[in-house]
Amino acid sequence: MIKILDFTSLIFYCLFIYWLSDQPSLPVPALFPVQDKILHAGAYFIMEVFAWRCFKHQFNRPITLALTSAIFCSLYGMSDEWHQSFIEGRFSDVADWLADTSGAGFAAFLLAHDVKSRYLENLRNIRK
Repeated sequence: MIKILDFTSLIFYCLFIYWLSDQPSLPVPALFPVQDKILHAGAYFIMEVFAWRCFKHQFNRPITLALTSAIFCSLYGMSDEWHQSFIEGRFSDVADWLADTSGAGFAAFLLAHDVKSRYLENLRNIRK
């Protein structure tokens, strides 16, 4: 049941990103210069968490899980930018894709680091 929930969560989040990208414009007020890139990184940070949860049932090693889920998010970001190139009022931007990939990569690093830290803590507790 958990596997289905994790998979479904990732699919719905990807569909939500697709829906946002399919809009000719989004009513987001510009508050500071790089706000767009931070929003992209944040959205794909969240996607990485969903991807991590979805793929954790397939991979045992944190580094493999981190790379697989981050690559998935990066490829989805690339396809999303390509999709936007067909939407009137939108355009494809490599910098947006880099922000997507950075957000996913940062989340993957934090998640893998957390798993490794908990593993090492458990080893220390066992040896006591």
